[in-house]
Amino acid sequence: MAAAVIRGVDGRVLIARRPEDKHQGGLWEFPGGKVEEGEAVRDALCRELEEELGIRVSAARPLIQVHHDYPDKQVLLDVWEVAGFTGEPHGAEGQPLAWVSPRELVNYEFPEANAPIVAAARLPDRYLVTPGDLEPQALLAGVKAALAGGVRLIQLRAPTMFDAQYRDLAVDIQGLCAGKAQLMLKGPLEWLGDFPAAGWHLTARQLRKYAPNGRPFPRERWLAASCHCAEELQLAQAMGVDFVTLSPVEATQTHPDAAPLGWERAEEMLKGFNQPVYLLGGVGPADIERAWQVGAQGVAGIRAFWPEA
Repeated sequence: MAAAVIRGVDGRVLIARRPEDKHQGGLWEFPGGKVEEGEAVRDALCRELEEELGIRVSAARPLIQVHHDYPDKQVLLDVWEVAGFTGEPHGAEGQPLAWVSPRELVNYEFPEANAPIVAAARLPDRYLVTPGDLEPQALLAGVKAALAGGVRLIQLRAPTMFDAQYRDLAVDIQGLCAGKAQLMLKGPLEWLGDFPAAGWHLTARQLRKYAPNGRPFPRERWLAASCHCAEELQLAQAMGVDFVTLSPVEATQTHPDAAPLGWERAEEMLKGFNQPVYLLGGVGPADIERAWQVGAQGVAGIRAFWPEA
């Protein structure tokens, strides 16, 4: 199946309600349809969107692939982001449509297989990780500049700070990010209740420790994890995280002893993984399109995205 996250010029996403007499009838979905034998996925998507919505696609790129097993059927959703089209979308088959802001997508009921697509539609294509060797004032100034530059997803990483210093800084940066970007924190899960607006990014060690217990908090809150191998990706998927970083793709200054995965190996590891993935390690803004082509949400970076870099 081919499906589309169609974005309007205002950033809203177009969704459609499934007919009551179809599988998962009455729920909302991302428009699309079946890929015919021998048909390229992009061609199938363009054909289906013209038939269903009366639009002609002019700009589209891969977003995510989702494999899902229902009790009565298996589905593979090959999802593309459509950023350009001509024509006025309408329910050519009588289906109700709605333009929804990305953050409002969680208020609509989708088939279970669509959960990773909702996450991918809400997430940006770059993930800023703060440098680990800066003083609090420098970190605050950098985050302000990053927010002014349009960064929408930030991980506060400060491994050399004392816990109390990190927590104080997290309070300040959470205030800066309010209404502008999603903040992801790192630290003991005992801190979760003190930062209700923040998401949590688990280290690989935390992932291995807590994955058997399942997701530590409801889906209304972002949960991510650092992964470096296929085993950790499996743990992250079993735990129900919303997205992961996969690293290192290439050699890095911060972890010079870590053997890089390389782009081909990273692409192999992403096949069959159902959640959005940010590639990390030796990559930057110039690598975003390549990341899309190998199946990633985008790229994560420290110095590559830091305003003072």
